[in-house]
This record gives sequence, structure tokens and C-alpha cells, in this order.
Amino acid sequence: MDDTPDTGGLPPSLMFLKWLVIVLMVTMIGGVITIVALLVTRMPEGGAVVVPEAVVLPEGEVAAAVTVARERLLVVTESQRLLVFDRAGRMIREVDLGE
Repeated sequence: MDDTPDTGGLPPSLMFLKWLVIVLMVTMIGGVITIVALLVTRMPEGGAVVVPEAVVLPEGEVAAAVTVARERLLVVTESQRLLVFDRAGRMIREVDLGE
């Protein structure tokens, strides 16, 4: 003899809530996978900084960061110098950022 009472499963409102939680979990997993995939595909290879072709850096300088403004291009080099270029690629100014 089985004395276990038959509960008949979950009430319909809890069953609906259970499915909502499952759908939310699947959506969140898909969102995280999408964000990681976008970050991986959009990152520059090896973290290298890409300088536009019109800009020619001085001899021995390596770009550490590049910022594009409306009319200017700013390049920070690994030797702690700020180089300011116009849109045509001509150097306008050089600022020493070293201490």
C-alpha cells in the first residue's frame, strides 16, 4: 500500500512561473554568449594599436594609444610623448608627457 498523498503536480500559476524562469535562464545564457563573441571578434589582434595609414610616426616611435577627434588625431607613444596630427596626417604638435 502506498500512503503518499497524490498532489497532482504544481498549480498552473507555479507551472507558468517555472517556464518563465527557464526562458529567462536560456535568454541570459544566449546574451552572455553573444556579448563574449562580439568582444572576441571586435578586439584588435593582440591588443595592437592601429594607426591610420596617413599618419607617419617619427623614427623609433611605437603607438600606445590613438584617439580620433573632429579635426585632430592624437597618438600617445610608448616613450610617453603625445603627437598631434591633422586629418591629412601632418604632425602639428609634439608634447612630452614624461615626468
